[in-house]
Formats: sequence, C-alpha cells, structure tokens
Amino acid sequence: MEEKNPIQVSERIFRTIECMAQNGPIGLLDLSKELSLNKTTVHRILNSLICMDYVKQDPDTLKYSLTFKICSISNQILSQNTMIDIARPYLHELAEQTGEIVHLVQLIETEAVYIDKVEATRNTVRLVSMVGKMIPLYCSGVGKAMLADMPDEKIDLIWKNSKIRKLTDYTITDYQVFRETIEQIRRNGYALDNEENEIGVRCVAVSLKNLSGKSTYAISVSAPKDRMSDERILQLTELILQTKNKIQQEYLF
Repeated sequence: MEEKNPIQVSERIFRTIECMAQNGPIGLLDLSKELSLNKTTVHRILNSLICMDYVKQDPDTLKYSLTFKICSISNQILSQNTMIDIARPYLHELAEQTGEIVHLVQLIETEAVYIDKVEATRNTVRLVSMVGKMIPLYCSGVGKAMLADMPDEKIDLIWKNSKIRKLTDYTITDYQVFRETIEQIRRNGYALDNEENEIGVRCVAVSLKNLSGKSTYAISVSAPKDRMSDERILQLTELILQTKNKIQQEYLF
C-alpha cells in the first residue's frame, strides 16, 4: 500500500482552510478548482474537518464554510499576548484624540499581522482592515516602521524574501527608493503609508520594542486621504509618538 506523505496531507488541509477563509461559503467543485485538487481528495479533507468541527455544510445550498472554532483558537493566541493588554487603553486614548482608526500589529517574518484594532466613534468611514489580516512589510507604514529599526542586512534579507509587487500606483517597488525611504524613517522616527497598500488610505506609524529590545510591534493611525493632509499628519505624528512612549514605558519597565 502506498504511504501518504504526512507533510503533503497537512499542507492540503491548511490550504483548504485558508482558501475557505478567503472565499467564504463554497461548493465542492469550486473549492476543488481553487485548490487544483480532485473532488475526491477535497471531499475527504472536508469530511475530516467536519468531524473536527472546523467546517460545516449548509443542508440547503450544500456549500461548505468554516465554523467559529478557528476564531476561538485565534482568540486564545491573542489572549496570551501581553502587548495587546498593555497597549489597548492607549490605543483607545489615541483613537479618541485623533478621531481615526488605530491599529496594533505584530511582526511575522516578512509580514505584519493585525492583532488589535480600535475604531473611533466620531467618524463613520470604515476601513477594510481586520484583526488577523496579514500585510506586507515593504509597502505598509507599520511594516516600514519596524524595518527601519532593523540592521541593513536584515532589511536586505526581508526584501529578497518578500513578493514585491505594485499593489497601487504608489507602491514602492524599486529597492534603492525603498532604502532611501527607510533612511528617512530613521531620521524622522515615524513611517508613512501614502496609499502604498490601499488606494485612498494614508497612515502614520511607529514601531514598538519588545522586552529584548527588538521592534516586533507597531501602531498606526489610518484614515481616508481627504482627512490626511500633510499638515494633519504632522499633528498625528506628535500624538502617536507620545502614545509610543507611554506604551514602551509600561511594557519595558
């Protein structure tokens, strides 16, 4: 009997979960096409996930979707992150001061993941960010803020291991221009995202150091570009730098 590769089996299971998370409720045929796997294999994977309560099937549409068990696991992981608990009251304060959305992210290899988000109550415009979403470092304010605190050789390595692509007309894909931007962030102490990751959105961001002194977290203030003039960004910069100091004083000491 042919033995199945356990790594391949695991890889297929996680690809299935990730695909369903991106697409929402989906039928067997469409899911098979998305995964480039035959229906029998995908059906077997789905049955396994159903048995473990990670997937459910709608009896009317016959489409499959993820259960909230995934969310339960992610919430358990987030609950163990002390930075979230420490930063949250300061993020709320910053959101109230600015009237804009505030994010906390954590460094994960060549990307950053949103681990907390505070919506301001004064503005009704909502951005598409969500806790758990991954964003590239090279084209985000939070990512560039953390990169600027790293040694040059580390920045080179992350750039080489990133899938550099032009997400908007403003995304920096030239490495020399990118390095010049990093040097400017080092001088200023904060980073900007000028519609580089999402068209129509600007943000200002700063890095946060962990207990070992490495910048593995960052916070940002984001808003539609019509509320983010250069003059207002300078005002927001003062507030976000004050917030950075408050968080780090509590987290590091």
